[in-house]
Amino acid sequence: MNKVQNANFNNDWYHPGKNSFIRLIWYFVNIAVFKSYLFPVYGAKASILRLFGAKIGRNLVIKPCVNIKYPWKLTVGDNVWIGEEVWIDNLNHIHIGDNVCISQGAMLLTGNHNYKKTTFDLIIEKIVLKEGVWIGARSVVCPGVICNSHAILSVGSVANKELEAYTIYQGVPAVAVRKRVIV
Repeated sequence: MNKVQNANFNNDWYHPGKNSFIRLIWYFVNIAVFKSYLFPVYGAKASILRLFGAKIGRNLVIKPCVNIKYPWKLTVGDNVWIGEEVWIDNLNHIHIGDNVCISQGAMLLTGNHNYKKTTFDLIIEKIVLKEGVWIGARSVVCPGVICNSHAILSVGSVANKELEAYTIYQGVPAVAVRKRVIV
C-alpha cells in the first residue's frame, strides 16, 4: 500500500499572481489593516483592497480581523457584509455577489489536497457566492462550491457541493433543510 510522501510535494505550477514584492507588501498590509482590531474604517479598507487589485462594489462593510490571502483574486459586489474573523483563503478566484452576508468566523477555502496521490498535490477551485447569499458564523465553504441566489449556509455548517437558490442548508456536510421564503 502506498503512503503519502510530503517530501515529494511540489506546487511549482501554482502562481498566486503579482510579483513577490507586491505579495510581501500585501502580507504586512493585511496584518496591520485587515487582521487587526485597530483599523475599523470600512471605506479605507475597500480602497486598499482596490489598490491591490480587488474588484470591490459600493458599501462594503468589512469588520476587524478578516484575513484575505490575495485581494487580486477577489471580486465583491455591492452592499456586502464581511464579519469579524472571516478567512478568505483565495488561492483561486472568489466572487461574492451583491447583498451577501458572510458572518463571523466563516471560512471560504479555495484550496485542498489530493489525498489519492502520494505527493498530496494541491487542488484549487474557485468559489461563487451569488446575490443574497448568507454564510453563517463559523461555517466553511469548500473549493469549487457555488452558492446560488439567496441560499443560506447555517451556523457551523460545511458546504462541499453546490447550494440551490432560496434553500437553507445545515450540517456537516450541509444538507437542504427547508426553503428560504423572504417576505
